[in-house]
Amino acid sequence: MSTTSPGPAAWRAIAAGASASFVGIGLARFAYTPLVPELITARWFSASAVAYLGAANLAGYLAGALSAPWVGRRLGDRRALRWTMALATVALLACSVPVSAAWFFLWRLASGFAGGVIMVRVAGAVLPHLRGARRGLAGGAIFAGLGVGIAASGTLVPLLLHLGLSRTWMGLAALCAVLTALSWNGWPTASTTSAASTTSAASTTPTAPAVAPAPAAPASPPRGSARSRRLGLLLVEYALISTGLTPAMAFLADFVGRGLDRGSGSGSMVWILYGLGALVGPTLYGFLGDRLGFARALLVITLVQAGALAGLAAAHGLPAIAALSVVIGSFPPGVVPVVLGRVHELVPRRPEAQSAAWGKATVAGALSLALSAYLYSYLFDLTGQNHRVLFAIGAVALVLALVVGCAARFVRAGAEAQTPEPAPAGAGRAAG
Repeated sequence: MSTTSPGPAAWRAIAAGASASFVGIGLARFAYTPLVPELITARWFSASAVAYLGAANLAGYLAGALSAPWVGRRLGDRRALRWTMALATVALLACSVPVSAAWFFLWRLASGFAGGVIMVRVAGAVLPHLRGARRGLAGGAIFAGLGVGIAASGTLVPLLLHLGLSRTWMGLAALCAVLTALSWNGWPTASTTSAASTTSAASTTPTAPAVAPAPAAPASPPRGSARSRRLGLLLVEYALISTGLTPAMAFLADFVGRGLDRGSGSGSMVWILYGLGALVGPTLYGFLGDRLGFARALLVITLVQAGALAGLAAAHGLPAIAALSVVIGSFPPGVVPVVLGRVHELVPRRPEAQSAAWGKATVAGALSLALSAYLYSYLFDLTGQNHRVLFAIGAVALVLALVVGCAARFVRAGAEAQTPEPAPAGAGRAAG
């Protein structure tokens, strides 16, 4: 496979994709976490209501992931991504006015819907232009916007809060509006996709003799095949990973600010460190996937995260919590390009099938996020707002994800002992 660098048009597509993940998920979802203590202190909503309202974003994310194929067919990726970024911007602006809990719930739901559509459609809209780049690093670059959004929420929210809670929401919306406008014409078109594909093919095999066309690869792994079973196990693994990352994602700042009685300043500081981890997670884990193979990389990072979350459940000192926050923060955005790369390994050579499989993975993760968010909110009330119990449950979910990931490797080993499957084209590294 060629390793030439993407051209200017491809870099514009990467920038647009990163902006979309920044707006639709990085800010629209994660900016809520450092605002939780302030929403309670300012008496906008009760502690239990704030937890459930935060989960509304994840319910919307599930709806968006489920609707993404239909939205893509009706609007096309270019318009779908433009308008969902605009929807996320409007939703943040609407949250600046606490009309009622129902009003807030509606707009948190809308922002989640936008994020779900973006998560499913953005890879298919951008990655076909990056055939010459390593897919792990390319996917990491696209989803790095998610990490940048988390880091920005940790730095911007404390600064904006000096202007008041309503103006904080307005400031976040203004930033999203600017990025939406800047990326509006950066999205690739079908014609540039075709040109990129043609150029890539020509540069890869410039003197290849004419041969009869090879049979088309199946649109998805045959039902009951080893690949199909491994893809099913990957969906379960990703769902369990999503369950494990939810508690820190939703409650970390509140754990430090109110749970440890360190104040909102310390909570924001820890969230900034979480954001610093999120900045490096996508690119680092994408690179790791390129080096180790995405299945093996997924096992390694899940093991590290299970240990970090268990450590957070037991930690009391602020320095230890701060260090663990950097590690844990790298996971929510970093696991995305790794799972995406694993999907591409299991469904090789067919962009349409890869997009469909990635959509299924996103729905599995979104369903798990939504259900677990409400479960954690219920347990938060039931345990008298005990954050440590939630972190411990998250660590258990990650251990279960490890078990499923190891089971997938046994499926492969058993299948290869009987009938080896052909390796994906261009797979020079271990697939795991």
